[in-house]
Amino acid sequence: MFDNDDLEAIRDRKAEWESETLDPFLERGERKDRFATVSNHEVDRLYTPEDIDDIDFEEDIGFPGDSPYTRGPYPTMYRGRTWTMRQFAGFGTAEETNERFHYLIDEGQTGLSTAFDMPSLMGIDSDHPMSEGEVGKEGVAVDTLRDMEILFDGIDIGEVSTSFTINPSAAVIYAMYIALADEKGVPRDEIRGTLQNDMLKEFIAQKEWVIPPEPSLDVVTDTIEFAVEETPKIHPVSISGYHIREAGSTAAQEAAFTLADGFAYVEDCLDRGLDVDDFAPLLSFFFNSHNSIFEEIAKFRACRRVYANVMEEWYGAEKEASKRMKFHTQTAGQSLTAQQPLNNIVRVTIQALAAVMGGTQSLHTNSYDEALALPSEEAVRVALRTQQIIADESGAADIVDPMGGSFAIEKLTNEMEAEIMAYIEEIKEMGDGSVRDGVLKGIPDGYFHREIQEAAYEYQQRVDAGEETVVGVNKYEIEEDTEPELLHVDPETRDRQLGRLEAVKEERDDEEVEACLDAVREAIENDENVMPPIIDAVKAYATMGEIMAVFEDHYGAYQETLVTA
Repeated sequence: MFDNDDLEAIRDRKAEWESETLDPFLERGERKDRFATVSNHEVDRLYTPEDIDDIDFEEDIGFPGDSPYTRGPYPTMYRGRTWTMRQFAGFGTAEETNERFHYLIDEGQTGLSTAFDMPSLMGIDSDHPMSEGEVGKEGVAVDTLRDMEILFDGIDIGEVSTSFTINPSAAVIYAMYIALADEKGVPRDEIRGTLQNDMLKEFIAQKEWVIPPEPSLDVVTDTIEFAVEETPKIHPVSISGYHIREAGSTAAQEAAFTLADGFAYVEDCLDRGLDVDDFAPLLSFFFNSHNSIFEEIAKFRACRRVYANVMEEWYGAEKEASKRMKFHTQTAGQSLTAQQPLNNIVRVTIQALAAVMGGTQSLHTNSYDEALALPSEEAVRVALRTQQIIADESGAADIVDPMGGSFAIEKLTNEMEAEIMAYIEEIKEMGDGSVRDGVLKGIPDGYFHREIQEAAYEYQQRVDAGEETVVGVNKYEIEEDTEPELLHVDPETRDRQLGRLEAVKEERDDEEVEACLDAVREAIENDENVMPPIIDAVKAYATMGEIMAVFEDHYGAYQETLVTA
């Protein structure tokens, strides 16, 4: 970007500045001996064209909407339309969450995002002994298609885009949504939304699973294959770094492990015989946005560049849509504090701004009271208003990639890309040339757990030592005698849910249910795609637990064993 004469002149001028202007100020000292990001990546005092002297503008930065998409997946970005404002919501029964959905739509939300309770996430029914005390507590309880019908009552699923944050039982929720569309007369190729459905991330970080990694991966590939044929506007997997970061990883680890999981799905689909340009446009990603604003912007830009290059060079993607990474972002729940909770509004604003300037396609902003309880309506409204103010008042949405060309951002993007690729190459080597096999080997070997654990421990050490400031926790503490108004789930939620589940079981045709479950069993045994028989089963009002039990009976429940040495 600069010729040698330019760089030499800049070096000379920098040396002059350091001796004549900087050095006298350094006698007073700086705030810290070392400056670093949340991930402990050291940053320089100043960046100049010297730091990006090896950048090729066309190859590395380019233009928005052009490969390698460093500057964004679309040419106009938010000048065309803003990101989807998709607030995560769900608690109690389907009726209560439906009410919250309508509230958010009325307040200007542009997409729905569904939180499920722990029994639903783990693929068991509300009447299971292990569900005791958990029904509707951290998300909505969904046992059968009847719950899904109530959840979307009065909502046009042919118009709204819906995200489902669910993993081991994602295929069942996907089947319920398709069954609901069939019931409402909405063509399958018109329904829009995203399944999280990222089982590899579960074994790495979030720890929600039913069956072992290999068959779990096979079911994810079933959903991708089915989506290509039946629901081309549904993203059947949202490859999720969010939970990896929440577990304590660095920004680079989050990006690298997420991309590695994504490439593992790509390889599994290719082995299935799918064409990369058929399924790759349906893949989506989900990242965390933390406090170090410039590190986060660099992370998002580097991820797009790595993805575009690897999809083309390793997997032969030709369509631009196959190389164009699209992702959802959520602000960092791990950063929220129970102390002085209103401070979280500021944290979330910074994190959301980083996501916007990094080019996210959709965004969830956490509510300020989430370190204390499920979000209250007031807190949810403030979180949504935060996005709306950024979109309509800040000007951040008016310039495409406003940080592009910044010496600091471009340098950090390059450094992030190099660290991401080093991890991916290491994982690929573990798999003898296959990223998928490397991921599947790294799970039981404890590779990912050790990397994340070490990063989390190192961060906590810095917090405990006061090297990392957490306002209101280890600095600027106050005595607090008030708490915000908190949302409490009605203690009778479980009784209402069990009543509906019992009524469904009484009304349905048990012989039809059993026949449908047998069809799911046969599909598994014959290594066929499981989605068609699961859709038939949910239409017969088979329960979540009954369907997932078929998988557990065949594959056995997964018990984690790690090689820790």
